[in-house]
Amino acid sequence: MLASISGLILEKTPSEICVDVGGLGYRVFVPLSTYYGMPEMGQEVRLYLHTHVREETLNLFGFLTRRERELFRVLISISKVGPKLALAILSELSPDDLAMAVGRGDVKRLSAISGVGKKTAQRLVVELKDRLAPKAPDLDVFPVEDAVFTDGLSALVNLGYPAARAEAALTKAAGALGEGCALEDLIREALKFLA
Repeated sequence: MLASISGLILEKTPSEICVDVGGLGYRVFVPLSTYYGMPEMGQEVRLYLHTHVREETLNLFGFLTRRERELFRVLISISKVGPKLALAILSELSPDDLAMAVGRGDVKRLSAISGVGKKTAQRLVVELKDRLAPKAPDLDVFPVEDAVFTDGLSALVNLGYPAARAEAALTKAAGALGEGCALEDLIREALKFLA
């Protein structure tokens, strides 16, 4: 099985890229986080790969970091989570953000991801809690109520910010404001980090 690939970027879209390796073009499916970290067309790229083989197909999934690849492998090991859904999850949430959502049991946040329903979100929380817990931040010191944080995230996503960036900005804002901050203050502070 292929473990990594290095070559020139021939084509790239938000969902897949074509990497030229010695005259052969390999189509590699990628999450948005990897796409945003890609160099320009014609430049060299190195990706960590997961080779996914099914009856008549062989697909390559590429990631800029080993951690994302390992998380992808953990996700596809969960019942009813295939490679496309795992890519959608990693496109919406960074590994740290996913660990935080799972650690908080934030089913609402997880079910907001395209393709993830409430039952799948609950399954993700149950099956990932122990596997991601060591990497999750200390949730006992999180200074903002879950409802305020979730409402703030929803507001920023509705304003057009990517969910992963919005969640990171809200986390920084919550740390700066401390306990008991109002939703409006949290959003205002997060917007400063996003500017």
